[in-house]
Amino acid sequence: MIRMCCRVLAFVGILASGASLAQGVTLPDARQVELDNGAVIILHEKRDVPLVGAEVTLRGGAVSDPEGRAGLASLLAGLLEKGAGDRDAASFAEAIAAVGGSLSAAAELEAITISADFMARDADLMVELLVDMLQRPSLSAKEVTKLRDRRIDLIRAAKDNDPRRLISTYGNAFLFDGHPYGTPVNGSETSLGKISHREVQAYYDDYVGADRLVISVVGDFDADAMASKLSEAFANWRAAKAPLPEIESPAPQSGRRVLLVDKPGATQSYFWIGNVGVGRDYEQRAELDIANTLFGGRFTSLLVNELRTKAGLTYGASSSLRRPTKAGSVAIVSYTKTESTIEAIDMSLEVLAKLRNEGFAEELITSAKNYILGLYAPRLETSAQLAAQFAALQTYGLDASYVNDYGAAVAGAGSESIQSVIMSVYPSPDDLVFVVLGDAELIRDDVAKYGPITEMAITDPRFLP
Repeated sequence: MIRMCCRVLAFVGILASGASLAQGVTLPDARQVELDNGAVIILHEKRDVPLVGAEVTLRGGAVSDPEGRAGLASLLAGLLEKGAGDRDAASFAEAIAAVGGSLSAAAELEAITISADFMARDADLMVELLVDMLQRPSLSAKEVTKLRDRRIDLIRAAKDNDPRRLISTYGNAFLFDGHPYGTPVNGSETSLGKISHREVQAYYDDYVGADRLVISVVGDFDADAMASKLSEAFANWRAAKAPLPEIESPAPQSGRRVLLVDKPGATQSYFWIGNVGVGRDYEQRAELDIANTLFGGRFTSLLVNELRTKAGLTYGASSSLRRPTKAGSVAIVSYTKTESTIEAIDMSLEVLAKLRNEGFAEELITSAKNYILGLYAPRLETSAQLAAQFAALQTYGLDASYVNDYGAAVAGAGSESIQSVIMSVYPSPDDLVFVVLGDAELIRDDVAKYGPITEMAITDPRFLP
């Protein structure tokens, strides 16, 4: 039996006036089809251009990685692109390229996602490829080895040449040590090196199935025909064998502690300073987005102004918000010359204290609102973007108000409510986790003032000691 329901929602663009900014955007109509095996299909006809976008999510992701096998979900996601059904890796890629389509898979912290974008005339091919990827992936031993070894090489290359790509991985691993949110999504040299072909196949059987599947399709197609096609393809698909892990909300860090990652000879230090933040469903998301935009979420932010423009200590500084289902992390991320490591970290702490003590003037708040709302509508324009939004809402248990009410919430946010959110979400300078990556011999003694040090070498094949 198939249960079908429709949501009737209007699509409204953001205009330049204050009133229309408050009105914001709302999601278009969508049809939702729920199969008996738990699969959810979401469809919306969008006929303005001859394109079809699809977003597939499988709840689970990196938090489902077995103990000592971080990166397994990410490895599986990559392998879904390496052949499926009767096509090997080369012919699978050729089938996509021949029609000018795009199809990619990736793992996130709590889901595996597959994104597709095809011409409307090739929608049947898109569906065929998606069905094969999900139900008949090749998962060949040869491709497992190739992709696993490449992932290890990429981590080593980042350690050698661009540690900025890894500093947040070290930061979240240290902050959430022992919690699933500390799992490095793409794995480590150690965990990836242990993953066998048999384990990839077992993970697919255990954690991929109809009971955690969401398929969202938006574009130039007939919804009735697409509903029938997808329902027929997935109605009899099996459920995953293993249950999803139950995730407890992590406890915030009390006091300070430091992870020092030694990279001998490094001419720069990279640092991540953070604590536990909030989850995806945080009620005052609009106020938090305004605060974060002004603190370190855009090039003209407080962090950039103080550390780069005024002090010349760095080329880049930002504030990071990681918002999974439960409380994620909030952090300051930057880098500087080795000799200015302490000056840059101290200034970051001063800026954090200023954020909490002073907040922002009304004219800055207004500029942040305009910045956020100016970018918001263009992110919900294309078929692929809308498909991704529908899939995310369903996957994370959110309703349309998450989108529909956002513009008005941003426009209506006041300085007092924003300051209240700042004090609630951004940690006190006394309660922080520090990760500093650099030449330990030159910075060890000075970094010790921030708290008890745990030390490891960048050559260690893990992201924790």
